[in-house]
Amino acid sequence: MDDSHTPGNPLNRGALADQDFLAATGIAKVVVVDSTGSTNADLLRSVTVEPAEWPDLSVLTAEYQSAARGRLDRRWESPPLSSLSVSLVLRPANADGRPLPTHTYSWLSLLGALALRETLLDTAGIPAELKWPNDILVRGRKIAGILAQLGPMGDGAVPPVILGTGLNVTLTEKELPVPTATSIALEQPLTTDRTLLLKSYLAHFAVLYRGFCNADGDPAAGLAGGPSLHKRLESVMVTLGKQVKAQLPGDHEIIGHATRLDDYGSLLVVDKDSREHVVTAGDVVHLRPWTPPGTEPPQGANGGYA
Repeated sequence: MDDSHTPGNPLNRGALADQDFLAATGIAKVVVVDSTGSTNADLLRSVTVEPAEWPDLSVLTAEYQSAARGRLDRRWESPPLSSLSVSLVLRPANADGRPLPTHTYSWLSLLGALALRETLLDTAGIPAELKWPNDILVRGRKIAGILAQLGPMGDGAVPPVILGTGLNVTLTEKELPVPTATSIALEQPLTTDRTLLLKSYLAHFAVLYRGFCNADGDPAAGLAGGPSLHKRLESVMVTLGKQVKAQLPGDHEIIGHATRLDDYGSLLVVDKDSREHVVTAGDVVHLRPWTPPGTEPPQGANGGYA
């Protein structure tokens, strides 16, 4: 197999700025830049300096990121035009304009992960699952990650959230950041068109997000004419039911059985002594082997090490 990189096409800026698309989704605006250090860092600065210019559901995306940042301050870099690097400004409020309580913000990265899973399934034709807290897996390999960061408190207002997503689109095996990663191009997709994928993600996210906001951030409420956010997540969360190792802040470690998500989206892990631990942050490792791209996991494996 030829493992040289074939650059993708630039994003179609006209299609992303189309007024019909923006009106249909409720997206405020989509700004595309050629290159930046980090779209999340850019938006964190922008909502501080010029908050009125970045209303709810404003989007910034870059063709190339040189200093992308993930959880635990991990950094990575991918070739230009090979990924989707997109960040959204979220100012969660219900239909009456009442801000959501900040304790509901813990669900926003999971909401983004669910929207991206639906995009991979509907637009790229790729089956995907979620790994707690914010990774999207295809056949046990990581294809995308999501990072939510709290914006500044301003004039007593509720702080915005910057929700960043990085999706591997046309990366080859050699370009993957780790051996347990994958990309859309490696998974026999229906398309690798980044504009179609981005529009699909934003449309899926906007529907789920508006439903979540109008339910006042209640994860148990029915969402977008279907099951609740909590039920939707648990049905596609491959972490649940697995033996896991949770690396917690402060060099603590828990090994146990991941059972469910609590009312705040935290992971509940039961150790060998039947003690239940609430994991709110940290790395989680699935204690099973991963599988090669394009192949199904062994019967009963339900994903794998990632």
